[in-house]
Amino acid sequence: MKDINTFVKSMKDGPKEYVLTDEGDINKFLGIEIKEITMNKFELSQPFLIERICNVLGLGPNEYNIKTNTKVTPVGKPLLNKDLEGKPRKKDWKYRTIIGMLTYLQGNTRPEISMATHQLARFCQNPKLSHEQATTRLGRYLAHTKDRGIVYNPDKSMGIECYVDADFAGGWNANTSADADNVMSRTGFVITYANCPIYWASRLQTEIALSTAEAEYIAMSSALREVIPLMTLMKELHKVFPVHINKPNFFCKVHEDNQSTIKMATSEKFTPRTKHIALKYHHFCSHVKKGHIEINYCPTEDQKADLLTKPLADAAFFRLRHMLIGW
Repeated sequence: MKDINTFVKSMKDGPKEYVLTDEGDINKFLGIEIKEITMNKFELSQPFLIERICNVLGLGPNEYNIKTNTKVTPVGKPLLNKDLEGKPRKKDWKYRTIIGMLTYLQGNTRPEISMATHQLARFCQNPKLSHEQATTRLGRYLAHTKDRGIVYNPDKSMGIECYVDADFAGGWNANTSADADNVMSRTGFVITYANCPIYWASRLQTEIALSTAEAEYIAMSSALREVIPLMTLMKELHKVFPVHINKPNFFCKVHEDNQSTIKMATSEKFTPRTKHIALKYHHFCSHVKKGHIEINYCPTEDQKADLLTKPLADAAFFRLRHMLIGW
């Protein structure tokens, strides 16, 4: 509160003389519930949106409370494809409407469903029964965790950090080998500040990677395109709002679990196996040289972004979910 009051006072007494009013404790914002857990710990959730999603999917309380229908993870194997010869849908709810609500949900309070949501969003044009069933599975997972969200427990000693991972050609299988989309790798990353997730993404890469290391390198480049402007923005904000707190740490650590990718990112040399990688993926090398970005090895079992790239076993999913969103 001392930091907040200092900031409010600086706004009132500054050259612009902003008029500010105290509206009391915040417990709801744009449909997001804010629940205080301890003095410095709080949780953001969207139970009403999840309830609406479940109702549209036809998952009433009587159905999703049945133990056999409960799903403890949001996505299963195998990964979805266009399934052009698949069976038609059975239910008449609007697929695009559900995807829109899921996208809003994952972008605000439920990063652990980002991969599942993006996978479903790829098939809005002509969804089949397999896509409908995957959407229902995700709905059952959300019904099971309706009152949960993302837990923030700020740590002022930590600056910007980025966890980034890739799933190399995870959608490939022999039955759909003719579809080039199925060999695209998936990028997943999460950017944190003060140990709190502030931005995350799960999406397919736009070009075909030829190795795991290349897929990881492309993912790192995508993540750092978000990190570098964020670092610049925070430096500018600190100059505009001279709040009397310790200066934020603008040093960014990137956590990567592929040693070959780290070597490529920190070396100036090309090898015969890496020279084909487009120069656009080396845009961050100058920041690495200046020491603004440090690329560290992160074991796969501690890689938070692994949750955003592929379906995981239950135990691994629960562990990474706890590391990412606190429960």
